[in-house]
Amino acid sequence: MEAKHPGQYQHILTSLELGVGTLSLNRPALHNAFDEVMIAEMTQAIQAFAANPDCQLLLLRAEGKNFSAGADLNWMRKQAKMDFEQNLDDAKALAGLMQALDRFPKPTLALVQGAAFGGALGLICCCDIAIATPKASFCLSEVKLGLIPAVISPYVIRAMGQRASRRYMLTAERFDAAKAAELQVIHEIHEDVDAAAAPIMAALLANSPQGMAWVKTLLQRQEDGVIDAATLAYTSERIARIRVSEEGQEGLNAFFDKRPPAWTALSQKAAKAQAKTDDTPGAQ
Repeated sequence: MEAKHPGQYQHILTSLELGVGTLSLNRPALHNAFDEVMIAEMTQAIQAFAANPDCQLLLLRAEGKNFSAGADLNWMRKQAKMDFEQNLDDAKALAGLMQALDRFPKPTLALVQGAAFGGALGLICCCDIAIATPKASFCLSEVKLGLIPAVISPYVIRAMGQRASRRYMLTAERFDAAKAAELQVIHEIHEDVDAAAAPIMAALLANSPQGMAWVKTLLQRQEDGVIDAATLAYTSERIARIRVSEEGQEGLNAFFDKRPPAWTALSQKAAKAQAKTDDTPGAQ
């Protein structure tokens, strides 16, 4: 399944270049608030990128001044008129989006500017890495509306921890980028998120695609923190299995042969393309 061209989506933009799949929220006039259409489109795009072997990492970003103000007001009006079953189906669609992003089999990187409220905070916490501008602001505002951050809670709690989640889910306080970094919602703060992301993306593109995918499943399997006989058996099986895999063998042989592994061809191509861009007259 291939990602659609930008014109085929209403509320998002997608592109794929040199191994980097980009998904951009594209409702800047509405602060990238999401509704059922955006949720469906994001889910479809994420699934398409996951299935595309040319995509080695996913970049999640947003057009305009804000990452996302959360739920669209018109969507919320529809929800208020829905019965329980309709609301359940609606919530399951959002849960499906969060899970698709959280279980994406390749590295994911979120670039955040401006407001990131409600469900937007869930999207960020589903990503492997997140970078925000100094003026980015965050809020779990659901209780102000008599609601709860239910669907996003597993991902937010995993990032922030129970103690911080109790405070910010109950108070609906806004917190800034510095606090978000302290709470492990984001990893870095930078005025130019693209510049900050560049070396991280280069590192990801240079790594074993299979290795990174297996790291993600390894982490998911051990989220409960339990170290028992089953854990020891699973982790032992994983390292033995990847050592004898084609990509594992390539990595080990390349190391001993003192040559780049085969999968770095794309990262080298990306580096050359970036260098060419930097050498262009007038390039910043």
